[in-house]
Amino acid sequence: MSLITGKLFPELRQLEVLIGQLGNRAQVQILDNIHYRGQTFPIYCIILGSKNPAVPVLGLFGGVHGLEKIGSEVILAYMQTLSQLLDWDEELNARLEKSRLVFVPIVNPVGVYRNTRSNGNNVDLMRNAPIEGIGNTKLYSGQRISPILPWYRGDTLAMEAEAQVLCKIVRQQLFSAPLSIALDLHSGFGLRDRLWFPYAHSKKPFASIAQTYALKKLFDRCYPQHIYKIEPMSLEYVINGDLWDFLYDEFMAHSDSQRLFIPLTLEMGSWSWLRKNPLHLFHRHGLFHPVLPHRQQRVMRRHFTLLDFLHRSLLFPKPWADLDTEQQNCYYQQALGLWYDG
Repeated sequence: MSLITGKLFPELRQLEVLIGQLGNRAQVQILDNIHYRGQTFPIYCIILGSKNPAVPVLGLFGGVHGLEKIGSEVILAYMQTLSQLLDWDEELNARLEKSRLVFVPIVNPVGVYRNTRSNGNNVDLMRNAPIEGIGNTKLYSGQRISPILPWYRGDTLAMEAEAQVLCKIVRQQLFSAPLSIALDLHSGFGLRDRLWFPYAHSKKPFASIAQTYALKKLFDRCYPQHIYKIEPMSLEYVINGDLWDFLYDEFMAHSDSQRLFIPLTLEMGSWSWLRKNPLHLFHRHGLFHPVLPHRQQRVMRRHFTLLDFLHRSLLFPKPWADLDTEQQNCYYQQALGLWYDG
C-alpha cells in the first residue's frame, strides 16, 4: 500500500479496493495522473454496463471541490452497493445490459487529499471554464485577482488538468449517447438538499428546460415525499466558469437534435448539519462534511433513491424525454412559470 492510498487518503484507498471487488465486471481507466509535491494522484474512471454506444448513460462525478468529499463518499457507497448487487440481482444485471454507468468519484484527488476546495494549483475547478457569468461580480462568482484568495479561476483558456479530464470523459461517454444525465455531487450551501440544473452563469432558461421539468414532475409523482428542491442554479447565485454550463453549451452547439444531455448538480445542504451540531464550526470540514459517523452514514444512504431513479428514467424515457411538440410546449410554459417568473 502506498502512502497516499493508506490512512492519509482513505477515499482513494476505498476506491481501489472497490475496483478490485468489481474485477472484470468493470472497465477501469486512469484518466490522468496529477503530480503534487513528489506524489502521483490518479484520477480513476470506472464504467459498468454495456459497451454499446447506443445505450443511455448516467455519469456520477464527485470531489470536484476537495473539501466537499461527502460527494465522493456517496458515490463510493453507491458503488459498494452495486458491487454486491451484481452478484445476485438479475434485474440490475439486465438493466446494465441496456445502459452504462460512468463513475469518476474523485475528480480532484489533490484537493480531497489536502482537504482544500481547490486543486494543487489553488484553482477552483468549478470556476475554471471559459464561460462568463452575467450580472454578478461578487468574489464568490469566481475571481482572477490572486490564487491566495478563494474561488480563484486560474487560466480559463488553458483549463486545469482535472477540468480537462472531466470534460474529456463527458465528451467521450455522455455526448456520444442518445440520452445521458450527469450528476455532480457537492455540499456546502443551504439547509436543504438541492438538485440544480443549468444555467449557473445566467438566469436565462436553458434549451432542455421542458424535459427537465417533465423529469421533475415524474420524480415528484413517484416520490412525493422526496427531500430535494429542484431548480436552476442561478436562482440561488450566479457564477463564472461553471464546467457544466460550458459542457452543455458545447453539446448543444455540436450534437444533433436527436440526442439529449442533461447535467445536474446535487448540492447537499450542509448548513443543516451545523444547525444540528454547532460543534461543526470547530472542524475544518464542518461546513461541508458531517462530522459524526452516524450522520455521515445517513447522508451516504439518503441519496440512493435519487441515483436509482435517474438510472431507471434513462431506460424508460417516454414520460419525460420523448416529448411530442404539444407536450414540449406545455412543459416549457409550466417551467417558465415555476422557475423564471413566466
